[in-house]
Formats: sequence, structure tokens, C-alpha cells
Amino acid sequence: MSRLGESDKMSGQELTLENASEFVGKELGVSGWRVVDQKMIDQFAACTGDNQWIHVDVERANRESPFGGPVAHGYLSLALIAPLSMEIGVIPQGAVAAFNYGVDKVRFLAPVKAGSKVRLKVTLLELQPRDSKQALMKTRNILEIEGEAKPALIAETIAMLVADRPFP
Repeated sequence: MSRLGESDKMSGQELTLENASEFVGKELGVSGWRVVDQKMIDQFAACTGDNQWIHVDVERANRESPFGGPVAHGYLSLALIAPLSMEIGVIPQGAVAAFNYGVDKVRFLAPVKAGSKVRLKVTLLELQPRDSKQALMKTRNILEIEGEAKPALIAETIAMLVADRPFP
């Protein structure tokens, strides 16, 4: 896992509210690999009530699924963006809180088969101050699947940052 892209890591520069504009267009980091196993899929199904057989009926999915077995819910894959972003550390120093604000675009490109490993790559697209202590941070998130040519998804997400002092 890396906190910032290689060129930034080598310079020793940390992402802060003061220097965030220097990181626009740059990769902020890559998470470690996370296994999406059947237990996680089943727990997501139980939590959301989405019990489609392609997710939770392992025997039927092994027989009938075009993917050769059960797959994670698309929204489970999308939900992994938040914890994997936190693992990377994409919230700039000086922000005391970050909240989901919205999603501009999501594309589900490949299924995440039960037992697969995924990781997240995050690029900062923009940081727009809203007032003296709030800003919207837009990122591109690519959820890769180990051993697969296509990522599971690409999503542009927006977080509301709350600063501990006025923005520069």
C-alpha cells in the first residue's frame, strides 16, 4: 500500500489542505488487497435484503451463472471505496472530518467473483472550497480485481471535507 503516488512519495510530500492543489490529477495511493469472500457477500445481502441467487445461492450460481459461481453485489464493490480510501489515507491533513457527498459517475465493468481480491487506486480530480472551512474533494476510484484485465468499477466520488481552520 502506498499513501501517495511514487513521484510524490519520493519527494516526501504529504497531502495537506494547503498543498492539495499540487496533487490534482495525481494518484493519491493504492490500497492493499482485500478478499471479497462469500461470507462478506452473504452479510451484504442480509444487510440490504438483496438476496438474488447469483450472489447468495452458491450451488445454483456454480451451475447457472455466466460467471461460473457467485459474484459480489455491484453496490458491495462500490461500498468498498470508503474503507479502502481510508486505508490509503486520502483525507488531507488539516481536515477534521470527511463525509460522503455524492457520486458523479459509476461504471461497473467486471464482476467480482466470490473469493477474489480487490484493491483501490485513487486519483485526486479536484478540491473546491465551499466556504472558509468546507471543501468538496472529487476523486477517481478504480477498484481492480487481482488477475483480471478489467477493473470491477470506476467511480468519481465526492467527499465534503471539514477543516480545522480556514482554507488557504
